Parts: sequence; C-alpha cells; structure tokens
Amino acid sequence: MASKFTELAIDCADPEGLARFWCAVLDYEVREEEDGFVAIGSPLVPEGKDRPGPVPPVVTFARVPEGKTAKNRLHIDVNPTDREQDEEVRRLLGLGARRADVGQGEESWVVLVDPEGNEFCVLAGRRP
Repeated sequence: MASKFTELAIDCADPEGLARFWCAVLDYEVREEEDGFVAIGSPLVPEGKDRPGPVPPVVTFARVPEGKTAKNRLHIDVNPTDREQDEEVRRLLGLGARRADVGQGEESWVVLVDPEGNEFCVLAGRRP
C-alpha cells in the first residue's frame, strides 16, 4: 500500500493569523489549536484513518523563531471552483495576499504570497 498525502506543515511567525488566512482561502476550519500551533482542515471530511479514497490534506502552522529568507521550494496551488480566476485573485488580495513576481513570465496562473510571504498560485481553470 502507498502513502496518502494527509498533512502539509508550514513554519511561521503567527500560526493563528496564518491559519485564519488559509481557512478563508480554502474554506477550512480550525481542527486543533495549542500554544504556537494550529491545524486546519476541510469541514466536509470526517476524521478517521480508515476513510477510503482521497483525503484533503490538513494544513498545520507552527511558530518558529526564524523568518522566511528565500523563495519556497514547495508551494500550494489553488483552483477557484465557483468564480473566475480574476475574481478569486481579487478576493484573496482582499484577505491579505499580495502579488508576487518569481520570474514566472506570462503564464496562465497568478502568483501571490500569503501574509507571511509564502508563494502560492491561483490557477486559471475552474474545477469542482
């Protein structure tokens, strides 16, 4: 049996603030919160290791003392499901994202950064 992708861990300065941002982006909710640590996940997926099929990953945020210093080597891509890309980009900018230029040139995706400077892409295609 292969492994399932179940969690993405993000180091940050403000776990609570970054968790609020990503909850709004992904329509997730807080699952666990401790001092310096927050885990968020989809409200549509029941907990349990025996759940068959794809599982939307939980995203965790842990406070670390050092700041981000370089371009991410791994990043999140998001795909708007109920609006067009430009509308989603405006919504995310309103939540606190900022535009970023990482040398992408003229591509179909838009590169943004979250409130702590982590790059992510907003894809053009709408998928349910």
